[in-house]
Amino acid sequence: MKLYKTVLIIFFFFNLNIAHSNESIYFIDLDKLVKNSNLGKKTLAKIENLNKKNIENLKIKNNELKKRENEIKTKQNVVSKEELDKEINILRNKINEFKIIKDQMVLDFEKKKNENMNNLFLTFNPIIQDYMKKNSIDILLESKNVFIGKNNLDITNDIIKEVNVKFKNE
Repeated sequence: MKLYKTVLIIFFFFNLNIAHSNESIYFIDLDKLVKNSNLGKKTLAKIENLNKKNIENLKIKNNELKKRENEIKTKQNVVSKEELDKEINILRNKINEFKIIKDQMVLDFEKKKNENMNNLFLTFNPIIQDYMKKNSIDILLESKNVFIGKNNLDITNDIIKEVNVKFKNE
């Protein structure tokens, strides 16, 4: 019985296959790619400009409402109760309209932002796939999903260079 266990243990160690992966695995920081590539910077600037324009429009409308509210407060002791109630109701309606416009503006902005970012990643995708093909990369992970890895496995800077070369005139 002892001989049987010894033979079984020896057989087990000789047939033990050490797992080696032949796949080349690299990672990329997509946030860095967007922030540092020329095309990404251009897209982010476009989104930021739209956001600033929306904020400016909302501030103008908000200031108009505040001005109207102050006018009503100054008339409060001068006009009749019915006239005051009428103006307050008009102001409330305008405030409700403002809230609706603001909510719609936020939804439109988010939609536009998502469209721009999706188009940007659709533009990046063939460049990344081409780079992977040229460098025999089997798997590419987003760096947020990598706990730890060697710095030489991060291809972000290489992809930024590829994107900047391809879109240098845009």
